[in-house]
Amino acid sequence: MADAEASVTPIDQARRLSDAVREVKSAAADRDDVVVEIREASRVRLELLAQELQPVFDAVPADNDWFDFAISSGLQPRLWIDAISHVTLGRDRRTYRFLADTRLGRTVLAESPEIKPVADQVTRYIAERMVERQRLVEGTIQPVARIAERAKWGSAYRPRRGWRALLHGALLVIAGAMVGLAFAAAFFSDRLAEMGLSFH
Repeated sequence: MADAEASVTPIDQARRLSDAVREVKSAAADRDDVVVEIREASRVRLELLAQELQPVFDAVPADNDWFDFAISSGLQPRLWIDAISHVTLGRDRRTYRFLADTRLGRTVLAESPEIKPVADQVTRYIAERMVERQRLVEGTIQPVARIAERAKWGSAYRPRRGWRALLHGALLVIAGAMVGLAFAAAFFSDRLAEMGLSFH
């Protein structure tokens, strides 16, 4: 028994652990290289889109602080248009995705592997935001969506303002009250009849 124990060769734990640590470090470095390459490739694609949009960016007045044309770093680079919209790349790292955060969640405004359709949509978005800002400055706080609605309905569309809107609201309240009274009278008609008999 003693001879058997003496014949067992002890394992060099220090050597095996150092080999494992070296392998883990090598694998982590390989993964980091892949991540860096993907990030750099994404950034290059976004820079190409930014170059395509540069004339549009330059045409925006310097005093307009609604926009923030910049490419952010990080694991997923993004080309920011303003505080709520940006362009990023899809999972395939080739598809441009123009996204906007709204009250209903994130919305895809454009998605394409080509630069031009996304650049066109970004340009239109910037134009809509500039028109909206101009109307706010002028005191007309009508969103661009209402402008599109008015264009759809043509000259027949007239937004209500001032006393007309107040009168319209008062008429709606009065009509609602009258309907409510009619329903209440119908519902309590039996009781009213009994009360009327009891008074006689």
